[in-house]
Amino acid sequence: MTSSWVPFAPDSGFGLANLPYGVFTRRGRDRAIGVAIGDDVLEVAPVARAHGLACADALRAPVLNPFLALGPAAWSELRSALVAWLSDEDFRLTVDPHLHKRSDVTLHLPFEVADYVDFYSSEHHALNISRVLRPEAPTLAPAWKHLPIGYHGRAGTVVVSGTDVVRPRGQWRREPASGPDGQGREGDVITVGPTQRLDIEAEVGFVVGVPSRIGEPVALADWRDHVFGLCLLNDWSARDIQAFETIPLGPFLGKSFLTSISPWVVPLAALDAAWIAPPPRDPAVADYLDDAGRTDALSLQLTVRINGEVVTRPPFSAMYWTAAQQLAHLTVNGASLRTGDLYASGTVSGPAADQVGCLMELGTGFLNDGDVVTISATAPAADLSTISLGEVTGTVISSV
Repeated sequence: MTSSWVPFAPDSGFGLANLPYGVFTRRGRDRAIGVAIGDDVLEVAPVARAHGLACADALRAPVLNPFLALGPAAWSELRSALVAWLSDEDFRLTVDPHLHKRSDVTLHLPFEVADYVDFYSSEHHALNISRVLRPEAPTLAPAWKHLPIGYHGRAGTVVVSGTDVVRPRGQWRREPASGPDGQGREGDVITVGPTQRLDIEAEVGFVVGVPSRIGEPVALADWRDHVFGLCLLNDWSARDIQAFETIPLGPFLGKSFLTSISPWVVPLAALDAAWIAPPPRDPAVADYLDDAGRTDALSLQLTVRINGEVVTRPPFSAMYWTAAQQLAHLTVNGASLRTGDLYASGTVSGPAADQVGCLMELGTGFLNDGDVVTISATAPAADLSTISLGEVTGTVISSV
């Protein structure tokens, strides 16, 4: 395990094996790009400039987008430099003045979100939801095992962890007439007002750095040339509004009001020890989704807490579709990628009752005003330490 001259606890999750990127401010200063190391954050641009890195100018931006657009060679160069700067005492004089305590800074949305897509890629989650809505005959949608199902969300309502969650308003049908699926029965009463079924969805988000051209799909083998890293994501959901509006075009107001992400983007390069083989697929998938022999699945462990109490621990390794397949499907029709695109895994759920990724599956009720939801996650590191993905938190407040 490589050591650092920056002091931090061995179990901090933010050691040299991690080095996630974020954007922060100090009092009276402009936004700056930083990298987390232990309990500190390193302001990267001045150190990169002092050591003549080609990416130094891009790192002076108030968001990660210009750096993300530079691509894998620049990402790798900076990562190697960061490890050297933070492990070799010879660099201490030039680096130490640009370290700041994370407790003294404010973290912001780390990148400007271009487009946002959310997938639906956990078979366990999909079947659990089907059992809730159609207990007499739970089943997957006809296309579910043929392609990663998803929907286009609203980039403008992606917010950083810590942003309050205002209970959304919309139209929904009252029970008991409407039944558990909320999709309507004759004689139902339509209500306009704040959701009564505010839910969470524990997910992982993937951040695109290098764009692609319209008409040019991104193959499975090329996905890491485009995707820089990942973050944690909570796709807040108003289940009653969602149920009423979903047929026939899918989620709209029940999803678009807010999506929260963690302030740290963990580079894919930090996850060398977390890649695993995907699950077996039956039926066989189309050629552009065929990942036989690849290791694009990830071993991540998520934890969901409500008001400080652990309610579930979803394993990301149980996901049916991988991030590589999701990107391949997103672009197979010729749709282009933009720097700052964010696409989410979909709710992460495992086979056990305490591994589900949303309250609808848990069956214990929905969120109340004042509830604080925190999603955290870890991954194994190549140096046998543990990588922290940080956390994404939101507090529910009542509608105005």
